[in-house]
Amino acid sequence: MKRFIVLTAFIVLSVFLFSCAGAPKQERGLGTGAGIGAIGGAILGQVIGGDTEGTLLGAGIGAAVGGLAGHQVGTYMDRQEQELRSALAANEAASIKRERDILTATFGSEVLFDFDSFTLKPEGYAEIGRVADILKKYHETSIRVEGHTDSKGSEEYNMLLSEKRAQAVKNVLVQRGVSSGRVQIVGYGESQPRFSSDVMNRRANIVIIPIKKDCSRRD
Repeated sequence: MKRFIVLTAFIVLSVFLFSCAGAPKQERGLGTGAGIGAIGGAILGQVIGGDTEGTLLGAGIGAAVGGLAGHQVGTYMDRQEQELRSALAANEAASIKRERDILTATFGSEVLFDFDSFTLKPEGYAEIGRVADILKKYHETSIRVEGHTDSKGSEEYNMLLSEKRAQAVKNVLVQRGVSSGRVQIVGYGESQPRFSSDVMNRRANIVIIPIKKDCSRRD
């Protein structure tokens, strides 16, 4: 019986590993590959490991089978962009920008941080929470949180402060249910000023990048 379950799990994973090689013009449900891949991986992990750790490891491996086929990315990001714009529409200090299929949500310091601080303001928690609620629905994306500062103080100090600001935003995303493994942080210090105003340069960005299937698509 155990051998049969192992074989079944391998078949499930194999089907989704090579799914992009067949029927490339047929639409498949978004996220289905990751969901079923995770189930198959979890079965395999439990059978092999026999414990919770093995199950979680197997699920993680199986989820990696997922990802968006090339023809799915645009529609997937369209929906996510629309929801983000609706969620942040009432906040003039927040904006959404799109470059191809990469979305960037930018928050000014008047929403997130006081001068020389990486402690999120109460309204900052609320805004990041709204973003997190959407990111949880669109799990076929990776997330990069970028921290920035103004030019006051030394470059070294500002670099550290920007990293702490990025980490503070990530902490809220994770607290609101976004997987920590999806989120990386980076601090740019004072190196990327976009505005003439110091207040506006003390900002944080949430960059949302679609995860694509790692295989060739044949038309």
